[in-house]
Amino acid sequence: MKLKQIEEDILHLSEEERAELAQKLLLSLDSPSENEIAEDWLVEAQRRARELDEGIVQPVPEEEVRRKAQTLLR
Repeated sequence: MKLKQIEEDILHLSEEERAELAQKLLLSLDSPSENEIAEDWLVEAQRRARELDEGIVQPVPEEEVRRKAQTLLR
């Protein structure tokens, strides 16, 4: 099947079906593996720990984070 025919067929789908297909196509492009995601999170956690240890950032108490989050959700 040629690309042009596929495109024509897709454009006849419902909006919901096209959105679902678009999401699947986007996810198929350069999606990181679980190992890559885990590595990224490890690097981020190490960066944050280093910033805390060096005094670059200050920890925020859980109660304050929860209060701010609840305010934003209202």
